[in-house]
Formats: sequence, C-alpha cells, structure tokens
Amino acid sequence: MNNHQSATAAADCLDRTLHKSNASCLPGDEEVPYNTSGPGSHAASNSDPSALNYGRVENNSQLKTFSFHNYGGTSNGNDDTVSPVPSPCVGRRPPQKESKYANMKQDKRTRRPRADSILSMSTIDRPVDGHSVVAPDDLALPPHTLLHGSSKLAANAFLQRERMCCDVGAEGKSFLPKRASQHTLGTMGSVCTTRTLKEIQEEFLEKVRGTFSEDAMAFAEGTIPHSIVVGIVIGCVCGVVAYLYYTMLEFLLDLVWKEMPKWIVLDRWPEHLHVLWIPLATFTLSICCGLSIYYLGEPGDLAYTIQCIHEQGYKGTHHVIPMIFASQFSILAGASLGPEAPLVAICAASAGFVSRRVFRQTNRNVVRKHTFMGMAGALAAFFGAPLGGSLFALEVASRFGLEYFEHLTESIFAGEVCVVVFRSLAGLPLGQIWHITPTRILETEPSTILVGAAIGLLGAGVAFLWANFHWRLMDLFCGLGLLDDANVYAVPRILLGACGVVVIGMLVPQTMSWGEWEFGVIATLSPASKLPHIWPTTGLLGFEANSLQNCLILGFCKLLAISFSVAGGYRGGFIFPFFAAGAAFGRALCFVFPTLSPVIATLCFAAGINVAITRTALATSLILAFLAGEQFALPAVIAASVVSLFATGYVPFIKSQLARSDIDFSLYYREKRQPQVHDHVPPIIGTKMMTTYPSVIYNEQPSVAMSK
Repeated sequence: MNNHQSATAAADCLDRTLHKSNASCLPGDEEVPYNTSGPGSHAASNSDPSALNYGRVENNSQLKTFSFHNYGGTSNGNDDTVSPVPSPCVGRRPPQKESKYANMKQDKRTRRPRADSILSMSTIDRPVDGHSVVAPDDLALPPHTLLHGSSKLAANAFLQRERMCCDVGAEGKSFLPKRASQHTLGTMGSVCTTRTLKEIQEEFLEKVRGTFSEDAMAFAEGTIPHSIVVGIVIGCVCGVVAYLYYTMLEFLLDLVWKEMPKWIVLDRWPEHLHVLWIPLATFTLSICCGLSIYYLGEPGDLAYTIQCIHEQGYKGTHHVIPMIFASQFSILAGASLGPEAPLVAICAASAGFVSRRVFRQTNRNVVRKHTFMGMAGALAAFFGAPLGGSLFALEVASRFGLEYFEHLTESIFAGEVCVVVFRSLAGLPLGQIWHITPTRILETEPSTILVGAAIGLLGAGVAFLWANFHWRLMDLFCGLGLLDDANVYAVPRILLGACGVVVIGMLVPQTMSWGEWEFGVIATLSPASKLPHIWPTTGLLGFEANSLQNCLILGFCKLLAISFSVAGGYRGGFIFPFFAAGAAFGRALCFVFPTLSPVIATLCFAAGINVAITRTALATSLILAFLAGEQFALPAVIAASVVSLFATGYVPFIKSQLARSDIDFSLYYREKRQPQVHDHVPPIIGTKMMTTYPSVIYNEQPSVAMSK
C-alpha cells in the first residue's frame, strides 16, 4: 500500500467515524475550517458529483485502490491540492441524526467526552466488515486523521497540543461541520496538521539509547551503562544489608533456642516442664515485637510493599528500622513467618534510597525499576536461586503473571550481584539444601506432568479453604477491636495471635519457625529431634509425622499457625511456611498412592499452595526445583503452579496486587467490536503473485479511478 492508498484508507476510517451516511450532515452544523492542503490529501475529479459528499471513500476490492473525496472541496486537477468551495451543508438543515456521543459522560470544564468514556469505546468506528486500517509510520497523514493501533498509541497520548492548534478561517482550507470537528478533537488520537507519524514521535518522544559510548559518557537514565552501574551499586548495598540481617538473625536464633535453654532450663527444671520453654520464649518475644511496633511505628508488610511499588515506585526508608526489629522478634518467637518478606521490604527501601538520593533519579518508572532490583537482590540472595528470586520480585506485584517484564533483565543482573556479595560474606555455597530422596530423579514420564497438574489443583483447593478461614479469623480480630491503623492495640493483638502459635507449637512442634529447614525434615519423614529452631523438639506429646493421619494433622496445623501469625500482627513472609505445609500434604498423598514419587508429591503440593496465595507461578517452580536439586521434576512443578494460578485467578489473597495501569485495559477490557481476519486459502499451484497479508473485504464498489 503506497502513501496515497494509505492516506485514503485513513480517511475512510475518519469518514466512518464521523458519518454513518455518505451524503448527510449533522443537524445545526456550522462551518469550521479544515485544512486539506498538502501532500497527504487527495480529491476526486471535478467531474465527479460525489466529490461534494462527506468523506465518501470508494474502492475496488480486487485491486485494493482507494479514492478519497474531499470534504466539501473540489480538485483543481492535481491530487496534492484542493480548492476550497462552500460546504454543501451550508444553508440547509438535514434530518435529525443522533450523535453517538450523546450519552457519553462529559467533562464539566471542557464540555468534551471524558477520558473514561472515550476509553470505554473504540477509538474509531470499524468498517462494516469489522476491520480498520493502520497507516505506516512514514505516511503523510491527512488533517484530522484518526491514528489507530498499539504502535500509534504513544504518539496519540501526546497530541493534545497539536489537536488544539487548528487555525480558523485561514486561506487554503475547506470546511467541516463544527460538531464533527469537536467530535474529532474529543477523540483520543487525531492529527490537525499534515505530518508524518515519525515527525510527531520525534517531537514528543525522546530517543533513549544511542551508542554504548555515548550513553556511558552522558550517563543518561534508563540506558544500559546507567543500568549496569546502578545494578552493581544496588546489588552490593542489598547484599551487605541482607548479610547483616541474616547474621544477626542466625546469632539470635541460636541464642534463644539453643544456648539459653542450656543456661536456664537444663539441670534446673524438671524434665516434664521443659516444654514450658516454648510459651515462655514465645510470649516474651511476642511482647517485644508488639512494643517495637507500638513505639517505632508501622513496619509494613509484603502487601504494603507492593502497594508502594504501584503507587509511588519506591518504599520509604522510615519503615526500615521498625521492620528490622518487628521481623526479628517475630521470627525469634517461633511464628510461622520467615525473613523473605522483611528482606524484600528492607532492600526495596534501600534500593529506592540509592536511586533517589545517590543517583538523583526522579522518573517514577526508573525509580520503580531500581526498587525492583533491590527486591530481586534480596530474594535471590536469600533463596540462593538468582533467577527464581528475581522473577519472584517481579511476579508478586501482579495477580496474573509477570507484568513488569521490561525490568526483568536489570533485576536478574542486580540479583546476581547481590547473591555474590551476600553468599561470599556469609560463607554460604549455592546448592541443594533439601534431600527428599536418597537418589535424584534422572528422568520422568510425560504423564508426570498430568500428575503434577492434578496435585497443583489439590493445593489450590487447600489454599482456597485456608484463605476463607483466614479472613474469618481476621474478622474475629477486627470484631475485638484489635485491628487499628495506629497500632494502639499492637501488644494485645500479638498476644492473642501468640496463643494460637504456642498451643499449636506445643502439640505439633514441626509447625514452629518459618519452615526453610523444617521442609527437609517433613518431606523425608525424619524424627522431630532434627528440628533446628525449636526446643524441646518433642513438644508436649512427642508428635511425629510418620503416618497418613499425622501428615494431614501437621499440614492443617501449619496452615493454622500461619493464619494466627498473620492475624496476630507478626511481621514476616509466608513463602517457606506454605512450602512446609505443602510438604506435609504431599507426604500424605504418598501414603495414599505408594507409587507416587515423594519428590513430585511434595514439590507440586507446595507449589500449588504457594502460587494460589502469592501468584508467582514461574518463580515458585524454579525456587522449589533449585532448592531440591531436582531439575527433571520442574515440568511437573510448573504444571502444578500454572493450574493453581488458573484455578484461583479470581480469588486473590494479596489485595494490593494490581494490574499495571498502562496495560489494565488490555488485560481486563476488550473492544466491543473486535476486528476479524477474513482469510482465504490460496491455491498451491497457479498463483500469479504472493500475498503476505490476509484479504480484507471492503464494500464492493468500483473506485473513482476504475470508473474513469
């Protein structure tokens, strides 16, 4: 399609937008100058009486040639110029015709259709067959031509100034009805001067990247050299922050659950009273957690971090100190919450601070990218899985899939840097931490994917039941007046939550702590004596997960402990706790189906539960397979994750997970009249030419050029 054909095709879109009939005018119209001069316009012959019709476009569907009849003008024999003549609508009032904008909401200030009303309908009216024409970038667009297509949306959004610059009464302009002109101006994306789309983009859109040397010298935001430097700095900062947090946590865990019982309990308390150390330590540290929240302020949680990412692109540093104290006390108390969410919040605030204060960034999207770098670094360092941790940081911000895909590469890079710094300082290797079976899976049957999908569906069902129970428990806390924004009742709230944690922990000690190392104990049906973060490990009854019934009890008790921990106001993440619950349910399945692999059962059930809550299908699968050292179990785990994501797509748990504002309509709305492709299968032999586009059916009318 050449420029002339494209111009007339674009005019066809305008004609169908403003006029449903070829020869009628809107009632009460006045004359408004309409510039049709310039290389982008075309008119019919003087001898053609239909040239006085409004925007009539005729074509020959076989040759795909178009002819654009001038709006109220006649041709002077040259296709590039149009002589102005009086509009055929002047001096007469045609029959009343209801405007399609009559029922639309209007802006009280401008009296134009509001943006939400415009977005709720198609930008242009489709031709009869449901198709629209998208002009190429190098086309000289006719005046007031509506731009259409995703590639044009960026330019359309910046054309308000151009749309307001039409001169009235200038020489060389023909006329359009005033109301039709207003409709065109009120519609998103119209051009008032004859300019190419590339010229418009060059004026309103700034080129971001040049050569590597130019970008390195300018150090422009968003460029590759800029992202490399910022990624290294953020990765190093977050690696050091994660190391300090982890070192302090490990030291205090050993102190509370290993050293202090030796100093206080052993050789001083009767053996049957040793179990009382659990409520003593838990209630004491819970009170400390509540007091830290009351005096230091709200530390936030994962949902609040996600909300900050969406709304302002960063998290304030004033949450860092409260989060450090509250999360440390929560984990030390044995609550079923882990350090992953606190690390995400702390590193997100640190990365935002580096972006805004050190690199002086003010662009919200750039600051958001740097914040994602910090979140990715925290999770990559903690999980020891750079790819899975980085993906988790990006996926957890949305309800269905990874939406901030443009930040993926930089986030993975920052995650790699953070892993190097953190693991080097802590002396931790990268490798398998769970040995579920003595030998790894070396190959699997394709049917294993179906098994994984079925297990994932079971996990989604368990997560759905847990979510409903949790909201009812939150209603109970709310009914007691313990949920207040000022945290006035932080201590009573956390003590009530501690009651549930303590009772469950004394009966089933495997539910204590966040579950990173408990997962291996549960998945292998090992004795409770191997639990690392609880003392005494036997609990009150000497519970062992060695049967179908006990595994089910352990799984449900772990979910109850998670719910009481969250409702009580403890601060921490529930990723590993859900993994541990999934391991218990997976081992229960192995008792029902003895031929089922424990690796497949535990990993797929853990993925099904966690994905249903966190909406992180890709990251959860990679993290589980990496930590278990089972790469050939990954297809089944992915199947479980994806099925769980689909099954719980309409029941989100984290309310702050939202669709990106710039792609919200593409995800949750669609145009009421969708363009259809009318394609025919050409014969294999005997074709005269090869077409690379589907056949588009237009009105079967001969064009002016053909009629001549």
